[in-house]
Amino acid sequence: MNLTFFDKLMVIFKYTFSSFLAIELLLFSALLFVILILNMKRKVKVITFSAIGIYMGLLIGTMIAYNEYVFACVKAFFKAIIEFVCFPSTVAFFFTMVFITTIMVYTLFSKKLSNFKRVINYLVFSLIYFLFMSFIAITAYSDINLESTISLYTNDYVIAIVQASNLLLVIWVVFTLFYRLYLYFKKKYD
Repeated sequence: MNLTFFDKLMVIFKYTFSSFLAIELLLFSALLFVILILNMKRKVKVITFSAIGIYMGLLIGTMIAYNEYVFACVKAFFKAIIEFVCFPSTVAFFFTMVFITTIMVYTLFSKKLSNFKRVINYLVFSLIYFLFMSFIAITAYSDINLESTISLYTNDYVIAIVQASNLLLVIWVVFTLFYRLYLYFKKKYD
């Protein structure tokens, strides 16, 4: 389906005004948007928490109403993570390195990060850089075609290095999320 940007907007416009549910959702979203914008100056906590409650209610309501679809989405999400770790591609590995380099630069210049988080970031990033450079060296010395996933998956060293790197990245992301939650609740309740 080759739609131009204008055609895509027209499809969304037709959907929005083709059913009562879509019109209700649009009006409800617009109302929440206006309330949150007006609350930016007043900063009334009741409105902020009400908006969070409404968004959470909508999310939970959607999960209940469309639970089969939600379960299929969650299953597909975890399948994608497992495929990322177990059956990596060189493109994903390259973008992982771009992401890691960006976060490393942020870590170097950020004044908000604690020393503990900096040490964890430096350790994880150094290990991932080591694995990436090892990956490049092995593929170069073994003359492995990076475009062929078959040649990548048949070399035990390459697949082990990429899987270890991806697993380390996933563990770091999960750790970072929990660490952020810990800091949030520590600040909120201390």
